[in-house]
Amino acid sequence: MKFSDQSLPVGQRIAARVEYAGAHFHGWQAQPHLAVETAQETLESALARVAGVPVSTTCAGRTDTGVHGFGQIVHFDDPVGRSAKAWVLGCNRHLSDAIRVHWVAPVNEQFHARYSALSRQYRYVILNTPVRSAALAGSVTWYRHPLDLAAMNGAATTLLGEQDFSAFRAAACQASSAHRCIQHCSVVREGDFVIIDIEANAFLYHMVRNIAGSLLNVGSGRQSVSWFESVLASGDRTQAAETAPPDGLYLVRVNYPPEFELPSVPDGPTIVTRAL
Repeated sequence: MKFSDQSLPVGQRIAARVEYAGAHFHGWQAQPHLAVETAQETLESALARVAGVPVSTTCAGRTDTGVHGFGQIVHFDDPVGRSAKAWVLGCNRHLSDAIRVHWVAPVNEQFHARYSALSRQYRYVILNTPVRSAALAGSVTWYRHPLDLAAMNGAATTLLGEQDFSAFRAAACQASSAHRCIQHCSVVREGDFVIIDIEANAFLYHMVRNIAGSLLNVGSGRQSVSWFESVLASGDRTQAAETAPPDGLYLVRVNYPPEFELPSVPDGPTIVTRAL
């Protein structure tokens, strides 16, 4: 992709795609009162070095510690009038290999990375082998027991539509409502990898990882599809399985109305196979 070297107006709202390896960060959200490195603080530090003044960002989805951002979208207001080329190349010059800005795009002031989003897509990648991988540590979740994908997909279909997802909501979740609308949820196998793809208008705190944990219980045969249905209907988090690890979870895409004309995001990260 070519980046324009034409300066943008001061105050121009800018959208950007950010990719980061979650294992290197204590989540997305800045935590200035703690001595930990977050993706947001790292990005804003680099943006400030390009601008010469502080830059504040807003993201589409605040990922947890260890969760990866492949298609994370942020917005900020240009305080000095830099070009797209300056923002992308300059910012990446000041970032570690664990985080990258792929593009920036001028948008109108109505654009909001979080509130303008129509849906978010997450992908949970499981390495389903008898022995844990050394090379993929931190990039995928390892699960040794064979998985029944037909059963997992049977359970996944019960999630579709607008429902109360209290059963898959973390105790620390501060959302005012547990109602969300899941538009798609499927489980496929690609070689040694089992991939859960899920899309919704929004997600609750730990919702995808809690769903993944319960789907793994169904896939391993420890629980049935009817158990999964009863857990969802109960609205009781204590009835569901343990929260799945963050290693295999990727925010792969955020979808916006076409009028914002944002650049496309590829179909998921490509670590070693087409599964990712």
